[in-house]
Amino acid sequence: MRDYRKGYELAFKIITNATALLVVAIVFFILSIVTIKGFDHLSWEFITAEPTGDMLHGGIWPMIKGTVMLVMMMSILTVPLGTVIAIYLNEVSRKNWFYNIIMSAIRTLAAVPSIVYGLFGFAFFVNIVGGTLDWMIGYEDRVFQERCLLWAAFTMGALTLPTNVISVTEALKLVPNEQRHAGMCLGYTRWEVIKWIVFPQAISGILTGLVLSISRGAGEVAPILFVGVAYFIPHFSGAPLDQFMELGYHIFVMATQSPNVDKAAPVLYATTFVLLVLTFTFNAIGQIVRWIHRRKMSR
Repeated sequence: MRDYRKGYELAFKIITNATALLVVAIVFFILSIVTIKGFDHLSWEFITAEPTGDMLHGGIWPMIKGTVMLVMMMSILTVPLGTVIAIYLNEVSRKNWFYNIIMSAIRTLAAVPSIVYGLFGFAFFVNIVGGTLDWMIGYEDRVFQERCLLWAAFTMGALTLPTNVISVTEALKLVPNEQRHAGMCLGYTRWEVIKWIVFPQAISGILTGLVLSISRGAGEVAPILFVGVAYFIPHFSGAPLDQFMELGYHIFVMATQSPNVDKAAPVLYATTFVLLVLTFTFNAIGQIVRWIHRRKMSR
């Protein structure tokens, strides 16, 4: 019987290790192709210049600027709200039927196709919220009821919010209940227990949610198709109420609408390489901050 168990354990280890190596090999293969085919087209001018009308010459600076601003605005909107919702659900609300319904709804929203969020963003943020703001302020021309960077950030925030709530909730569940009870016994209020005991230990989970939000938000194209992204705006000012260009959308358009795919291929690979570098940079910052926090907590 023990021999069978050892055999099963060995087979399980072999399968899991082989699967992990396969995933790493696939990622390395993709990165190698993108780097080899796009590195020759990379230059300082390509990164900092504005694109030309045919999109085959010039640079991608407006796309980089739009992507960075979109990710930052989305993170500012999503992470605090997702953290507050997760703290309320896990620390304040009762674990009854209402809690189960809310958690089921959040998990369902996390699995909704991203293009549905794009349609929701156009219908709700652009038309309803934007139109209401124009009416309340008294604008005769449409100002807020236009596709722009602000509504794209709100839409991406709605897309990544369920994932953020789930990751923070799971981090809060890892804090032992004994520590909460000890804080109560010492005279702490529920808010003080959350502030001084639970929250510091859950920061790593909050940062994990931030990393997941950035990873998904930086690469999604479908949600922003309807709410603000544009094909060619070389002089993007960075204003929240302006349309913008984005790296993922630029890759999509060049791959599907370019009249000469062979000529566009170097631009595609170089743009993909820049997008990957930006995504890895944001993720690395989150990982470093999380590592620093863990070191402080372990002291």
